[in-house]
Amino acid sequence: MKANRLLKTHAARILVILCALILLGGVGLCLWLCAGLPAPDDLSAYTSAPSSKIYDRHGQLLFEMPPPYTGSHTPATLADIPPYLIQATIATEDATFYSNPGMDLQGILRAVWINVQGGEAGGSTITQQLVRTVMFSADERVERTLYRKLRELILAIRITRRYTKDEILTLYLNETYYGNMAYGVEAAAHAYFGKSARDLDLAECALLAGLPQTPALYNPLEALDAAKARQAVVLDLMVKQGYISEPDAALAIAEPLDLAAAPFPIRAPHFVMFVRSQLERELGLARIQAGGLNVYTTLDLDLTDTARDSIRHHLELLAVCHYDPVCPPGGRNVRNAALVALDPQTGDVVAMVGSPDYFSARIAGAVNGATALRQPGSSIKPLTYAAAFEQAALGQGDFTPATMLLDVRTAFVTREGTPYVPLNYDLVFRGPVRVREALASSYNLVAIKVLDAIGVEALTGMARRLGITTFDDPDRIGLAIGLGGGEVRLLELTAAYAAFANGGYAVQPRVIRRVEDADGALIWEPPGGMGERALDARVAYLITDILSDDLARIPTFGEGSVLNLSRPAAVKTGTTTDFRDNWTVGYTPELVVGVWVGNADNETMKEVTGITGAAPIWHDVMEAALKGQPGHNFERPAGLVDVEVCALSGELPEPDCPHRIVETFIAGTEPDAVCTMHQRIDGIVYTILPPEAQAWARERNLPQPPIQNPQPATHLRITSPDTGAVYRIDPAQPREMQKINIFIAVDTHFKQIKLLIDNSPLATLIAPPYTHLWQLEPGIHTFSAVGRAPDGMEIVSDSVTIDVRE
Repeated sequence: MKANRLLKTHAARILVILCALILLGGVGLCLWLCAGLPAPDDLSAYTSAPSSKIYDRHGQLLFEMPPPYTGSHTPATLADIPPYLIQATIATEDATFYSNPGMDLQGILRAVWINVQGGEAGGSTITQQLVRTVMFSADERVERTLYRKLRELILAIRITRRYTKDEILTLYLNETYYGNMAYGVEAAAHAYFGKSARDLDLAECALLAGLPQTPALYNPLEALDAAKARQAVVLDLMVKQGYISEPDAALAIAEPLDLAAAPFPIRAPHFVMFVRSQLERELGLARIQAGGLNVYTTLDLDLTDTARDSIRHHLELLAVCHYDPVCPPGGRNVRNAALVALDPQTGDVVAMVGSPDYFSARIAGAVNGATALRQPGSSIKPLTYAAAFEQAALGQGDFTPATMLLDVRTAFVTREGTPYVPLNYDLVFRGPVRVREALASSYNLVAIKVLDAIGVEALTGMARRLGITTFDDPDRIGLAIGLGGGEVRLLELTAAYAAFANGGYAVQPRVIRRVEDADGALIWEPPGGMGERALDARVAYLITDILSDDLARIPTFGEGSVLNLSRPAAVKTGTTTDFRDNWTVGYTPELVVGVWVGNADNETMKEVTGITGAAPIWHDVMEAALKGQPGHNFERPAGLVDVEVCALSGELPEPDCPHRIVETFIAGTEPDAVCTMHQRIDGIVYTILPPEAQAWARERNLPQPPIQNPQPATHLRITSPDTGAVYRIDPAQPREMQKINIFIAVDTHFKQIKLLIDNSPLATLIAPPYTHLWQLEPGIHTFSAVGRAPDGMEIVSDSVTIDVRE
């Protein structure tokens, strides 16, 4: 018994000791966690950080970034904040805000589970975010430790006990960072929309509510597509929480955003905002908010101001139709332009203008046209030809600057089975042309022929290597991308051209040279200079040689156009078919400049092309930037040869070739075949065109050789209509007036050609031109042709199917 009592006494003592240790441990843990915690009573008391300064490459101050909550920070009462913004914020950040005690245990467990599975999720309530934003130091804000999370939870619970939910929400909406140097919803409303928060509608509220998660990523002034996608997420959450209906959300998503910015002192504003976003991505928001940074950039402020002034000047000239005596009613309807200039050897951005006036709401001036997605038109063509030349250099293709292609009406079948017929800008086909002229004069159909031959992936792969990041959706990419059907950023396209200027090296645009703290200590220095080789130097030179050939572009642009500089320069224009965008991108060995002209709201201009819109700006900025510097020729790499060829066929000339030129080839790709396009018959030299060009020749009344000893027929093709074409019968017109021409191309004279429709005879043709006029009849119809040559050989064409609808 005594032993049992002794054992129980020892057990009791041990239990007391354990309880004491647990109690002491708990007290110690609380003291450790609560040490230095700010009191909830001091919630609105925070310390202002020192300003950070952004300088240009010569030390000129561009902008002094205000500390958090100063300058661009205007507190608003909850009554001044639209209900939509409050609801959007709660639905997005903390759906249980009004019922939780400052923390959401279910949300925390869900976030832990997602993170354990390799994902990334928050779990912080609005109250926790407020604690982190206002009450923690910059260093503690970026910590990802259990210690910091527990301290955050303790403070969130204390604040919930000390303040009402409306007071907490008011503080959150006034202190949260929304990007673009705006703290609080009132500042954000002015920064993005140029108006007070109380005037925001549903679409605008949803966009703002989506920004705090990652302001730099969702900034609508630089990444509108990403911002709109985030806006859609917010609206969907609002629907799920019952704040709005699905039709309300759909209307808000479809609403065009009228982006603007309230004026404040700043130089090169689009560039500064771009730099600010990059600083957030590289250093983190907490370090930016800590202040005390000196940011030394690549920008030449004087050149940027010159570029801005040139943009304004030429836009004014366009408005009054200075370049054209025939002016459309209301003028040219062009309000906006953007420019990027960079060093092709380093990637340093020396000039960036995102619009003629950052603070103009009328033109959505705060939108950065240098980073916005726009269709490049023909300015993408050099990448297609570079990919074609590269394949030839590798022995996988045969395209050279001398390759002859037929610029005649040609239909290409898309992945959807519909015909695609590219047209040149002036709607004129030019027959046989060499690749040099086709690229320099920007012939559309030839560019698509080249792309069709090399494959779309060859172009998109080339674009990716040269730094274009927007050609990665195969479902949206087809042959039309060769004429600018995809979207690019001016900054990335200009950097892609830098590879042609520097001999084939990829360039990553650089806007920051170094970042120092207030004491001059280096914090960050991004790498500069050229990247890896992305392109054969010989290919880069061939593209440059063509784009700097003023003679080769005469058919489209005339002699001595605005594309010529006082020094060697290569340049390409681009215009979209609906006049929404026009471009000029060009370079010397020292500088690449890209210019876009259009309207930020995507409204069409009135017949403003690359040569009249963007090219004059490009010309003047290039001349101003290089004034006083000696001109340099582009360096010619080894491995190129010059060969005399026929000016029409691009093959080795024979005695009857009337015109010859010297062309440059990558060694091993020069022609070995002799020209057969010129034949002497009865003392007269005739041009013998391929069958596909015979109809083109007849339309232009070009002399055709007499038929002598015809060769065996090998070719019979229906060239119109296009397979997959859809026609509609107009009930308002007489049926007998609704007819289409059936065209057949041949490579020799046929005794007769029988045209069939749905395997039944339609017409018999005995002499060129082999055409027949057919009256439209409803239904699916298939045409084919059977020809009998002089030697009796029977040739059958491929079939063409069309759809005629009533």
